[in-house]
Order: sequence, then C-alpha cells, then structure tokens
Amino acid sequence: MQLENKISYEIIGACYEVHSRLGPGMLESTYQKCLLFELNELGYKTESEVFLPVTYKNMHIDHAYKADIIVNQKVIIELKAVEAFSDAHSAQLLTYLKMSNLRLGLLLNFNVKSMKHGIKRIINSKATPK
Repeated sequence: MQLENKISYEIIGACYEVHSRLGPGMLESTYQKCLLFELNELGYKTESEVFLPVTYKNMHIDHAYKADIIVNQKVIIELKAVEAFSDAHSAQLLTYLKMSNLRLGLLLNFNVKSMKHGIKRIINSKATPK
C-alpha cells in the first residue's frame, strides 16, 4: 500500500495544480486531459478511458466498465465535475476497484471552490496484493 499512497499523494498534487489553473466549471474531459498531462510530466504510466472486463458466472463481458484513468496499474481515478459527490459515485469506484482487484481509488470532483473538498479516497480492502 506504500506505493499506492505515494502515487495518490502525487496525483492529488497534480489535481491541485490543474484546479488552481482552471478552477471549477469546465467539462470533466478538460480536467481529465490536463490531469493526464500533469501525471505524464511526473513520469507516471497512465491509461485513460480504459475498458475493463467482467466475468459473470460463465459469461465474459469484454467492455463491462470504463475507468477514467489508471495510474501505474495501481490507482484508479474516477473524475467528476458535479455539484457534490453522491453515494453512487463512491459505490461505482469501489465496484471498479473490486472488479480490477486494485486496492486504491481516488474520486475527484473538480467542480468545487477548493480542491480539498473534491477528493475522496476509496480503499478496496479485499484486493489481493500483486
């Protein structure tokens, strides 16, 4: 978990950078592109709009869900530009973490006056270490 914590710390720093330059009110896709730029500048391997599979009973679904950003195959980022987080947002990210067997996710809402109010860490305590 130490590596995930280091990555999340730097992701949050990059979020503050993007938010301080753009502020609230942009489209989610704008924040996503800017955050990807910042993370790549920090040297992270990022994947965006990643379709991930799910197996249901004996049926395999290739494109079951789409993660906004995955960083170094360790942290999932779910981006929002909404008035406030809902329980559904947290549940969505936790489901993504469970399905991918990743331990840490960040729910990020850029439509806030201060970025400190737009960050929520979600932990998948059932993930098995890789």
